[in-house]
Amino acid sequence: MSEVQWQDRHLLGLEPMDTTHREFVALLEAAAAADAAGMSAALAALAEHTEEHFEMERRWMEDTGFPPQHCHKGEHENVLMIVREVRARVAGGESELGRQLAIALAEWFDGHAATMDAMLAAWMLERGHEKACAAEPAQA
Repeated sequence: MSEVQWQDRHLLGLEPMDTTHREFVALLEAAAAADAAGMSAALAALAEHTEEHFEMERRWMEDTGFPPQHCHKGEHENVLMIVREVRARVAGGESELGRQLAIALAEWFDGHAATMDAMLAAWMLERGHEKACAAEPAQA
């Protein structure tokens, strides 16, 4: 994905996941477009949402016994580590890193959604767990 924007190919058919993914991409767009003065706030919003987003998926994986959950969670942990590091560097004055992070995460998300998240969504749908996860609060 060369641009930071939502693509319908990201739809996985699991409404809570699709909603959270749309929100994630919107926050990536905001960070990619933020100027130096707004970058810290944009990254703070992105970081908060991303932690909640990944925690929601972690619960789903554990609750449903998703077999490759360790690999999936490992990717999430790596992303969160990088987000934290970039936030610290942006706070130190390297605001351009925030935009670079947003672009890199958009590229990462494109592959992650098409593989790991698609497998999780299919796993949950095959087992009838879409109703159980529908009670999850939407992430902002």
